[in-house]
Amino acid sequence: MRALAQYVMRGPLQAGGVAAVTTAVPLLFWIGAAVVGLVILRLGISQGLNVGLWALLPALGWSWFGQDPTALAVLLQVMLMASILRATLSWERALLGGSFLAIVTGLMLPVIYPGLLDDLVQAGVSFYEQYNADVAQTLGSDLEQVIRDTMNASMAGSYLAIGVGMTMLARAWQAGLYNPGGFRKEFHALRLSPAVAVVCAVTMVLGPMLGLNAMLLAWVAGTPLFLASVALVHGIVGLKKLSGQWLVLFYVALALLGPSLMILLVVLAFVDSWLDIRGRMKPAGPAE
Repeated sequence: MRALAQYVMRGPLQAGGVAAVTTAVPLLFWIGAAVVGLVILRLGISQGLNVGLWALLPALGWSWFGQDPTALAVLLQVMLMASILRATLSWERALLGGSFLAIVTGLMLPVIYPGLLDDLVQAGVSFYEQYNADVAQTLGSDLEQVIRDTMNASMAGSYLAIGVGMTMLARAWQAGLYNPGGFRKEFHALRLSPAVAVVCAVTMVLGPMLGLNAMLLAWVAGTPLFLASVALVHGIVGLKKLSGQWLVLFYVALALLGPSLMILLVVLAFVDSWLDIRGRMKPAGPAE
């Protein structure tokens, strides 16, 4: 991947070509988004947007002719977050921008792609009626709406998650080429401000009370908190100079425990925004 990043940074022709080709090839759209993000972060928003147009054309093709908005949504997410990160040097603001765009995406999907959502909803309804009749009977007439909200939230939330991942990959490429170790230090220091943490928590709690899509709000508002909690774990391991096996165990536990551990991590990130756990810890000495 480093070789690809080096090739992309040779010039706009190389960057645009890689962005266009990878976006056009199925399942490689994420590389095109990361390439555009790298150009924005390194060369500026203007040049990044010029390269982004190369990727935008095949993304629009997939969106319009293929009825698959994934490449377009992820590309827009990365372009927005990378631009904010370039302008402000703040991961917090970049994540908030991505979350806002995810909410807009969730609202627009039923309008722009009603047929796609209808097909997914019908498939979900058929699945529950055939293989989980008890749930279908319990929900009754609400089953279709519940599945619709779930599908909508899953799509918008997935685009946000991939967009965050590709923005981080672009930042890692940039650091690897021009500032070794910079991304690691930046990520280990990621912490939400108390005000932003409160906004995220209130959005997750009060949003459903207002009749909004609870899963969508939980996903987009929980993503900044969850990422901050992962950064907290990485930061503590780095601060204490612990073995990388601790991170392996952490991700294994995350895979096994799933939502239960994720909720705990979100709460931990909220607490950290107020207490600054890393700031209160002493770095490991040479003896450790």
